[in-house]
Amino acid sequence: MSTNGNGRRLHTISVLVEDKPGVLTRVAGLFAARGFNIDSLAVGPTAEPGLSRMTIVVQVDRKPLEQVVKQLNKLINVIKIVELDPGEAVERELMLVKVRAEGETRARVLEICDVFRVRVLDVTHRTLTIEATGSPDKLEALLALLRDFGIVELARTGRIALARGDVGIRDRGRRLKAVGGRDGDDG
Repeated sequence: MSTNGNGRRLHTISVLVEDKPGVLTRVAGLFAARGFNIDSLAVGPTAEPGLSRMTIVVQVDRKPLEQVVKQLNKLINVIKIVELDPGEAVERELMLVKVRAEGETRARVLEICDVFRVRVLDVTHRTLTIEATGSPDKLEALLALLRDFGIVELARTGRIALARGDVGIRDRGRRLKAVGGRDGDDG
């Protein structure tokens, strides 16, 4: 979790859920009902069939977050909820960005791509489409440089994250601060 200028903290929450219709709507609805804006939401399958992992990044004070987590735990399809602290997690995003790159500016954009170790996926006479993966900070730094050339189009996946170490989300209560869960340890 990191602090923002308004006193609220950025929290990364990992939620293990049953892969059932409507679960995403119910989880997102709990945040919306409290008036919280979700900064990032990524959902995908896990190694275990029938389960999905949601990575939710939300900017909120601790107390209201605890209230939402208690409500999340009441949802029948929620298996486990863990907050991932930035220093104890590997966080990544994927970004596709189409940037103006005509004439001599193309060489400068390609130089930036090389420094950031990103891939060029498409080249036209006027633009380059770039694929970048990395921490949110890396992608923000790349964007800051590319904005000088003109962003034509941008798409980001949202953050995904795994805790560092050799145990999975189901075992997190013993090694990481668990926000809650129904599988025997509430943190």
